[in-house]
Formats: sequence, C-alpha cells, structure tokens
Amino acid sequence: MTTTSGSLTSSRSLSYIALFAALMAVFGLIPKIDLPFGVPITLQSLGVMLAGCLLGPRRGFLAIALFLLAVALGLPLLPGGRGGLSVFVAPAGGFLFGWMFGAFACGLLMRLAVRRMGGATGVGLVVAAFVSSVVGGILVVYGFGIVGLSLIAHMSLSQAALAMLVFIPGDLIKCGICAMLVQTVMRGMPGWRLDRD
Repeated sequence: MTTTSGSLTSSRSLSYIALFAALMAVFGLIPKIDLPFGVPITLQSLGVMLAGCLLGPRRGFLAIALFLLAVALGLPLLPGGRGGLSVFVAPAGGFLFGWMFGAFACGLLMRLAVRRMGGATGVGLVVAAFVSSVVGGILVVYGFGIVGLSLIAHMSLSQAALAMLVFIPGDLIKCGICAMLVQTVMRGMPGWRLDRD
C-alpha cells in the first residue's frame, strides 16, 4: 500500500484517527444524565459528528471503532466510568454500534457537499455540516439505537422511537455546535481537506 497524504495508512491519517478517538474519551469525562429507560444523555455524540465531518467517512468510522475497541477491552471511557463488553448489550448498546456508521454517514455527506460547493467556508459550509450531523449523528445513530433499545429493553419499535424524542433537542444543539466548529477549523486551518478521506 502507498502512504500518500490521502491514504488511510499514512502517519497523518493514523494520527487523526487516534486524536479523534482520544477526543471521544475526553467527552466521556463529562457526566452523563441518566434516563429511566437506560439510555443516558452524553456529549460523546458530538464527538461522532465531529469525527465524521472533519475526518471523512472512513477515517471517521475508524476513529470511533478505535474508541469502541478500547471500551470493549475494559477501559472506562464512557460517561460514568463505564467500559467492558457489557455496555454493548445494555439498553444503549445500539447507539454505540450506531456511532461508527453515524460518523461514516456524516463524513460521506460532508465530503459530497464540500465537493459540490468547491471548498466554501461560509454559510454553505455551516449548513452542510449541520445537515450532515443531523443525518449521520441523529437519523443513523437513532436507527441503531431504537433497534437496540427495542431488543434489549423488550419494547416495541414505536415505543423505543417515542422514548428517543427526549434526545432530539439536545442533539440538534450538538449539530449546531459541530457545524460552527467545522467552520472554525476551516477558517483557522485552510489546508484542512474536507473533500477527501
């Protein structure tokens, strides 16, 4: 394999993947808000959105996968000091799996939007990052989360979907924060490429 700047095997790509996995761990230090049905409110979904939007689909996916591997190995990186295989079969387990695919979707949509815009850094970039975050960070992640909650908590899909409504306002705020951070990164680091993986 080649190790060009755009390659997944380049040292820069590996550094970015490790950096965003570490960012997920930092977000895990912020206390969670527990809800009665077993799915907590955390800041780590913002990390998923940022990883996808800033790293692209494959590197975003790998950053979250690396983080989840560390969690599976027992590192207490989820809010509340949780870790180990048991968290993947808890009511929130579907969300954890969904994070990887949510980051991939965020990155894919962001890359497509940036290529169409020709590298814009204004309002168009903010809108693209917001929409990408909504689709990947909410729709895709919630899809996995609803199925997981339904299976583990023995709820119908409609009941699980209704239970997720409480998360939407906060996650929409996170989408807005992600969009502003993406624009800030692009203004401060004009060499950052959003149109490649």
